[in-house]
Amino acid sequence: MHFGLTLGSENLHALPSGALYWPAQKLLVVSDLHLGKSHRLARRAGQLLPPYESRATLQKLDADIAALRPATVVCLGDSFDDLESADSLDSADSLLLAQAMAGREWIWVEGNHDPGPLDLGGTHRAELKISGLSLRHIANPSERYEISGHFHPKARLAGQAKPCFLVDDQRLIMPAYGAYTGGLWTESPALTSLMQPRALAILTGTKARAIPMPR
Repeated sequence: MHFGLTLGSENLHALPSGALYWPAQKLLVVSDLHLGKSHRLARRAGQLLPPYESRATLQKLDADIAALRPATVVCLGDSFDDLESADSLDSADSLLLAQAMAGREWIWVEGNHDPGPLDLGGTHRAELKISGLSLRHIANPSERYEISGHFHPKARLAGQAKPCFLVDDQRLIMPAYGAYTGGLWTESPALTSLMQPRALAILTGTKARAIPMPR
């Protein structure tokens, strides 16, 4: 149910879950998990939400890993919602994350929310390049063949908001993978200024579905 696309010379699969799979590298990319967001909202704003978003996000990630068995997982920034959120995972969530990380290379790319290096194992990078593609949290307008996150793009379809990938022949912007994340409409100047006129929005959900990027 994925949508196949090409960036540079590399074939990629946009998954209905909001993850990106790179078959040639056996690599799974997810962005903006924002683990611990409900705890941060409770601490800073007194806004009480059911504290299950980390569990839902990690279970979704576990399902993608079980289905694809990647050799490497790249978390493309904002994996945790703030410094204290990194310490707020309960024992069951910590176990889910440890199980996901076991037996594979795990790379944490820095994001604007991220607390920096964490005592969770894996490798921490500001950004990375793999086989001609650049992976970073926030898009660099001057970069070609880039995968980034940060903006949480979403599009309207049949009156519903759908998180989506944005892709053209120069870059790909990931949707937020986390359960409680908001989003930025594709019509926003921050996104239309980055994406070429013929860019696609690949909607997530039960099936990855491509439409012209709404502007």
